[in-house]
Amino acid sequence: MGYFHLLYTTGLSALAISTAPLGAQETDTFYKGRTVTIIAGSAAGGGIDIYARLVGRHLGKHIPGAPSVIVQNMPGAGSLAAARHIYSVAPKDGSALGVVLSTALFDPLMTGQSLANYDPRTFNYVGNAHAETSVCIVRRDAPVQSYAELADKELIVGGTGAGSGLVDYPLMEKQLLGSKLKLVSGYKGSADVSLAIQRNEVQGVCGLLWSSAKQQFPDLFQKDGLHKVLVQQDATPLPELQKMGVPLIMEFARTDDQKQALVAYLSRSAVNRPFLMPPGVPQQRLATMRKAFMDTMRDSELVAEAKKQKLGVDANTAEEALSLVNTIYATPPHILEILRRARENAGG
Repeated sequence: MGYFHLLYTTGLSALAISTAPLGAQETDTFYKGRTVTIIAGSAAGGGIDIYARLVGRHLGKHIPGAPSVIVQNMPGAGSLAAARHIYSVAPKDGSALGVVLSTALFDPLMTGQSLANYDPRTFNYVGNAHAETSVCIVRRDAPVQSYAELADKELIVGGTGAGSGLVDYPLMEKQLLGSKLKLVSGYKGSADVSLAIQRNEVQGVCGLLWSSAKQQFPDLFQKDGLHKVLVQQDATPLPELQKMGVPLIMEFARTDDQKQALVAYLSRSAVNRPFLMPPGVPQQRLATMRKAFMDTMRDSELVAEAKKQKLGVDANTAEEALSLVNTIYATPPHILEILRRARENAGG
């Protein structure tokens, strides 16, 4: 993603590694016969779950000692429940890692909370499975058929829980851009929202990651399909969506402050499949897991499986992921205030 690489050039930050190194031989011995747990911060069938299981099926063969790998679902608060569990509760011996939505990484920033007990910048990042673009999907029989129409017409969209992209994106756009998005939240996961759209309980969904959209709405590429992509919710266009003629949400920002606020908010999509370990993991085991993760993402069997599932696997390294997190945390105060005020006014 172009914007990700733009942010990356602003400078890499040193990764937080706080414990004494262990020898490579000890690490090999540690993982042999052990089970590694991937904590997925979503319900089964959601985008995070899909990537957790994709990586989980191939990760073990790239870790010295070939441990077994299992996935544990931990949905709640837009992955924040899982992120806090990984940060404070999960084992710090190298046997646990997780994948969460980026909303869980930027919640303290958006809410202005203290970083004393939960500072996402101090996670031990393993890598990012894919830089993502979020989209709005609508039924073709919905009263709104272009994003510009949201200035005058209402669109009913489904969402999950507070803190998730399916809730935050429409609320933020409603406040920043005046888009007439009426949110019906409380669905368990994105797959449940997709079913609600198909049943016409709601007319669309916003803040859905493109990889999930392609999974859950395969008819998006059919001219006579039930669903269509309304807008790209990103700071830079995705070529695949651009070819489909899908507009970029930045086109609907009217002021410089709106544009800056949208860029700061939407840039988190570049780190929307972050795999991470708790602070305090031994250095050698962390290094082993980072290498295993990148080797996994280049694994020909994983790549073939991802292609079959229409999943992107353009992975970013741990250094790149942390650089983006730190860059977003350095957002100018007056832009942060605009975002926080929009969130408060939206009740998000």
